[in-house]
Amino acid sequence: MEFLQPYLPVIFTVLRVLAIISLIHAVVTRQQLYWMFLLGFGALLGSVFGLIGTLAYVFLVLVPALRSGGRRAGRAVQSGLEAIKPLDTRIREAQDRLGESDTLAHRADLAALLARAGRAAEAQATLDPLLRGIYTDDPVVLLTSAELDLARQQPAQAEERLSRVDLKTSAATRTRTLTLLAQAQAAQGKPDADATYREAMTAATTEEPRARYAAYLAAQGRGAEARAVLDAMAKTEAKATNLYRRQEREWFGLAADVRRELK
Repeated sequence: MEFLQPYLPVIFTVLRVLAIISLIHAVVTRQQLYWMFLLGFGALLGSVFGLIGTLAYVFLVLVPALRSGGRRAGRAVQSGLEAIKPLDTRIREAQDRLGESDTLAHRADLAALLARAGRAAEAQATLDPLLRGIYTDDPVVLLTSAELDLARQQPAQAEERLSRVDLKTSAATRTRTLTLLAQAQAAQGKPDADATYREAMTAATTEEPRARYAAYLAAQGRGAEARAVLDAMAKTEAKATNLYRRQEREWFGLAADVRRELK
């Protein structure tokens, strides 16, 4: 083993980098808590115990995940990291990406961010080129268009667009579609909104459906039901990692606002 001694610092550095990457993956994909602790020891403390745990995670979880769905796992990690950034920063970066390469993904991403920032006119101008031609029925375009329709108080048009989205595209697409659909139905006073919110909450990829459902229940005068949803969210927040709390801070914040209104 003496021949390895000169290389030990490099080996430990590589293992700590692996621990950080694995910890991000574990948080974003919501792995068991014992993995979080093991990887945390490796990433933050560089302990031998944690680094051994890192190797176990890499071979038992990360490598199989990359083999079975590498692109999906990569997108999950990237989206988790992106969600932490301030909205203005994400908009500037999206504008830079669109300037470098005018693609469907870059244009739709920028339009969605502008819509979330309340800049509906800019979002519409960004999206308009996609609404004419082969991308009209693309799920990304339909979702972004529906979000803009809701911002312009046109829920019926939003509902029509959302009915054309294939919910089998991905879990994230399903969650986003059903959440927007419930909002559109609620804005029209349709009783279907309740069931749609519940469906959106099933296997959701974000806390948004639960937060919006709690707000919907509170607005309907169903305080006890709203509190039950808020209590479940509070338990999730208490157990969540700092990364997940930052990623979902908008929806945990909405839940806190609803809770204050109910008091």
